[in-house]
Amino acid sequence: MRKMKRQPTHPGNIIKEDYLVPLSVTIKDMAELLGVSRKTLSKIINESGAITPDMALRLSRAFDTTPDFWLNLQKNYDLWKAETASKEWQKVKPVLPHILHSHSTLNSEPIA
Repeated sequence: MRKMKRQPTHPGNIIKEDYLVPLSVTIKDMAELLGVSRKTLSKIINESGAITPDMALRLSRAFDTTPDFWLNLQKNYDLWKAETASKEWQKVKPVLPHILHSHSTLNSEPIA
């Protein structure tokens, strides 16, 4: 796994610094344009809310970007936070390839 050296930028910061500030648009006005509440957009901009697939579609339409752009920003931010917040995930042992790809082992018990 490739470790990121610095914290990725939250998509809310991108919205604020690359769109709202240069365009002199308020959170209230942008929320109206996006068809969401001011509170929803404000949470994202203040980095306490996340980009959902629905919001990614709205942002991509408004800013002529792609939904993947917004979802990837969120994914990178979330993964970095999870990786640095706890080391518990590192205790998971890798599944050996011969066990993982063995049909007899995986198919011996039905999946509920």
